[in-house]
Amino acid sequence: MSTPDLHQLGVAELAARIRNQQVSAVEAAQHFLQRAKAQQALGAFLAMDEDVTLAQARAQDAAVAAGTAGPLAGVPIGHKDVFVTRDFPTSAASRMLQGYRSPFDATVVARLADAGCVTLGKLSCDEFAMGNGNESTAVPPVGASTAQPALNPWDTSRVPGGSSGGSAAAVAARLVAAATGTDTGGSIRQPAAFCGITGIKPTYGRASRYGMIAYASSLDQAGVMAHSAQDCALLLSLVCGPDGARDATSLDVPEENFTRALGNGIEGLRIGIPTEFFGEGLHDDVRAALDAALKEYEKLGATLVPVQLPHSPLAVPAYYIISPAEASSNLSRLDGVRYGYRAPEYTDLNDMYKKTRSQAFGEEVQRRIMIGTYVLSEGYYDAYYLKAQKIRRLIANDFQAAFQQCDVIAGPVAPSVAWKLGTLSDPVSNYLADVFTLPASLAGLPAMSLPAGSGAEGLPVGLQLIGNYFQEGRLLQAAHRLQLATDFHLRAPATR
Repeated sequence: MSTPDLHQLGVAELAARIRNQQVSAVEAAQHFLQRAKAQQALGAFLAMDEDVTLAQARAQDAAVAAGTAGPLAGVPIGHKDVFVTRDFPTSAASRMLQGYRSPFDATVVARLADAGCVTLGKLSCDEFAMGNGNESTAVPPVGASTAQPALNPWDTSRVPGGSSGGSAAAVAARLVAAATGTDTGGSIRQPAAFCGITGIKPTYGRASRYGMIAYASSLDQAGVMAHSAQDCALLLSLVCGPDGARDATSLDVPEENFTRALGNGIEGLRIGIPTEFFGEGLHDDVRAALDAALKEYEKLGATLVPVQLPHSPLAVPAYYIISPAEASSNLSRLDGVRYGYRAPEYTDLNDMYKKTRSQAFGEEVQRRIMIGTYVLSEGYYDAYYLKAQKIRRLIANDFQAAFQQCDVIAGPVAPSVAWKLGTLSDPVSNYLADVFTLPASLAGLPAMSLPAGSGAEGLPVGLQLIGNYFQEGRLLQAAHRLQLATDFHLRAPATR
């Protein structure tokens, strides 16, 4: 394969070609850098440094020559801009942290670097990961002078999803071989669905949160995005693992090679179909695509089983009480005193606090901080926050009851295909679009999105698979078998 075709390769195949010295890591890096520069208008990258990227690639070529290379030596990837990195600035897409340089790498970044991955840059996202369309980013992308959202490569008049919109857009447009993302309430799964790629978040606590700028600490989870379940299995095997010394929420669960289950069939697999996920509000084009994908599963030997998740309709109000509450606490440290933006003019300390936070936080971040502060205030804690936590437990219990009847649960990722930029300007409409992804997040379950055909105007539709705790391998196995039988994941936007 010639160098101009490198972006067509999956992660495993690209790594094999570099390891076998059919192509060098420097050649691969230069190829992807050239593609990223040519498609700057997508706004996927918030930071790039060609010198750093090529230096990393040269180091991987040296490791290959010495026989000490990692399993993904030379594979070009991008990191969502909420993972801190030593060699690239980290802003969380916020004016508050614009230009910030971390003295260390996040654990997820370090693990992938140890495996040999080469970083092309930092990818756009909603500010502090608060959003579901990438429209609340406040930092200009590479090549632009003003802040603008990343664009969906399938239709640049539409959102790529969020908050990991830049990650999804970059993978879909083949600007990187894979990308990291974070999922608090669906921020890996929804952009993966909107951009026609595969994305997975593991069980809460299975991937370290160390070095991941916090939004809602009991919900935030790192994950990966790529073209196929096979690539995601390889990446997730490297990302997951205990990190208890640095992350108090990290689970002491051994590392696992998720690729081992991919060769197994799915005959007899029981796929739960929640009645609550296929009712009013789901667009007909999305329903039709999902029905076709589920029929493919039946052809492969799986059985569809109706299940109930009766408290899932309460996930939206519960989530939008719990996550803002945690955000208001986590973001209180950003006050202009120790690091980050500080208002240039103020009269006293309180005035500095107010002006700094008003000027540096965007509208959506301010909204969630205010909601969170309100629900945690005296007299409202029991009425709102405590009640939301009780609902969270009921949602988790619903899943455990459902898993008595099935092995995995399938459903939509979003009610519709990607919407037009600026369409969901009303915050409540934005929040309601998360109705299908929030239940798994509140329960801390592993969940993923994989391409399931096309909806309106040929735009991608994602199928969501949800597993029980620590069943990432089963999810990836089910996704892989569908991808062997269909070409949904091979379809690409015109920018390919």
